[in-house]
Order: sequence, then structure tokens, then C-alpha cells
Amino acid sequence: MKKNNKSCFLKGMRDGIPISLGYLAVAFTLGIAAKNAGFTPFQAMLTSLTINASAGEFAGFTLIASGAGYLEVALMEIIANARYLLMSCALSQKLPSNTSVLHRMLIGFDVTDEIFGVSMAVEGALNPFYTYGVILVAAPGWALGTYLGVLMGNLLPVRIVSALSVGLYGMFLAVIIPPARKSKIIAAVIVISMAASYAFTRIPLISQIPDGTRTILLTLLISGAAALLFPVKEENADAS
Repeated sequence: MKKNNKSCFLKGMRDGIPISLGYLAVAFTLGIAAKNAGFTPFQAMLTSLTINASAGEFAGFTLIASGAGYLEVALMEIIANARYLLMSCALSQKLPSNTSVLHRMLIGFDVTDEIFGVSMAVEGALNPFYTYGVILVAAPGWALGTYLGVLMGNLLPVRIVSALSVGLYGMFLAVIIPPARKSKIIAAVIVISMAASYAFTRIPLISQIPDGTRTILLTLLISGAAALLFPVKEENADAS
């Protein structure tokens, strides 16, 4: 059993290398956002090491930079990271039934889109040590990238830092464009979200609401309306 755990762990480490390299590049621009929020390199690195959530961290850094309160940041983190609850539930079903609560909690602590993807792709039941191997290699890449982003943000000229900070928006475009091309509904929701976000900054009374609160309201209203009007149809598991 121990030999099997070791082989799974080493395989997880190998599969985690490309994830770590990707994290290193993307987290660099996240570090610039952390710098703009007033974080030191160590603080930003520690944040990435304990959270490891791109959208959640970026939302948090943006809210902190805009002077948002603790409640606004907490609510946005819950909304931005809610999908990880579903991923954790899916991973839980893939683990052997005799997997201890401790193993389940350790895996649930660091579920990201990429780690979830490679873990779910494992044939048969998931050995927790495979995911541990992926996390061991991938998580430091994310934390180191954030650290370097803040550090270089302190050394580079302001104009270059401003230009590099656009890289994170490019990452989000890479996330939303593929599904938008496949679904007219998703594309419409994205356009409506952009238009509503701009309108909320111009409407007299609503524009006085803090940026963080406006973002939370828009997220809840638009995503809730889309889910109600255009629910995702569940696939028939028994279909041949």
C-alpha cells in the first residue's frame, strides 16, 4: 500500500510541473495587483500560498485597493470561490469510500481548476497521494509567482507595471471567451455584465455605493437571473 502511495505521489508531482509553470506566469501579474493593494512581497506570497485562487485573490486585492470593508471582501470571496465547493464534492465521490476525513479535508484545502482537472482525469478511484503530489509542486509556483510580481512591481517603472497588470485581464479573457463562443447565452450574460457594471458607475445614486458592494450586487443579480431564466440541463446519465 505504501509503495502504491509513493508511486501515485511521484506521478502527481510530475503532472504538477506544467501546472506550476503556468501558475508562475499568471501569478506574476497577480502580484502586481497585490502591490497596488499595498501588500509586501511576503504578505502576497503568504496569501497565495494559503488561498491559491486566482479569481478570488484578484477580487480580494482589488477590493482592498479600493478601500472595501471586511464584510465586502468576505462576501466576494465566498461568491468568487463558491465553485470550489462543487469541485470538492465531485472529488469526494472519486475518492475510495474508506478515505479518512483528514485526507478529504487536506485535498479540499487546495482545490483549484487545474488540480481538480488532473485529479478527476485519473482512471479509477483517486489516491489522495496523487493530488498531494500535484499540490506540492503546483502551489509553490503560484506563491512564488505572486512574490516575484510584487518584487518586480517595486523595481520596474510605473508605466511598465501598469502595462503588465493588463496581463491578468488577459487571463480572464482567456477564461470567458471560449465558453462565450460556444454559448450565445453566456456571451449575452458577459455583455450585459459589462454594460451593467459601466452603468452602475454612472447612475447617480448607485454610483455612490462602494465598488465592492456594487460588484457583489451585480454578481448576484445577473448570475441569479441567468440561472433562473436559462437553467443548465442535466445530462441523462443513463443515455446510451
